[in-house]
Amino acid sequence: MSLQRKRTVILISGRGSNMAALIDAAADPAFPAEIVGVISDKANAPGLGIAASRGIATKVVTRAEHASKEAHDEAIATALDTFGAEIVALAGYMRLLTTGFVETWQGRMINIHPALLPSFKGLDTHQRALDAGIRVHGCTVHFVTPEMDDGPIIAQAAVPVLIDDDEPTLSARVLKAEHRLYPLALKLFAEGKVRMEGSRTAFSGFSDSIGTDEIVSPHPARDEIDLEQLARITP
Repeated sequence: MSLQRKRTVILISGRGSNMAALIDAAADPAFPAEIVGVISDKANAPGLGIAASRGIATKVVTRAEHASKEAHDEAIATALDTFGAEIVALAGYMRLLTTGFVETWQGRMINIHPALLPSFKGLDTHQRALDAGIRVHGCTVHFVTPEMDDGPIIAQAAVPVLIDDDEPTLSARVLKAEHRLYPLALKLFAEGKVRMEGSRTAFSGFSDSIGTDEIVSPHPARDEIDLEQLARITP
């Protein structure tokens, strides 16, 4: 029996690095999701060129061409229907979707957020994490619900916050984790191993496999420890 791959459309607003990670994963015919289209709300989004270069159909639906947010989302819904979408994956889509649109796709739409939800919802997550002094940061894939960054969690990846991190270095470390996490979460979703049930995520048909059971930052086994810097951050 041939694999019935789930038709997946990605929504972007910018560079599309997570989009590219999903497209790369789905290039494997055994991957359970097929990327059939990319929709952007910005005509100059760099991700459009990346998608086109990979042979993925693209569609631009700009806000300026529509009289309201509702009309804009209706146009996106029409594009999704044209693509025959079964799953919608938000990958750096920078507009809040209307409640009606979200409710139509609820349980079939997922998003990746650059923080360990429920902490640091919204924007500027990496700088806010640094300002808060946390030692572990990361990213989350979740189902989309009407409230921003509030849907049931599908998967998370954690990274250490190093003592000499700034926003660019922390952002780059989290982004690498995002590129691994999002294809994994989409795979589990498309396989039917995760689903949204009410306000929670239900899991079935697989077991966790992890390489280690803890992340420590600053790492005690680090060969070179800057004791002066460590003293400055220690209460």
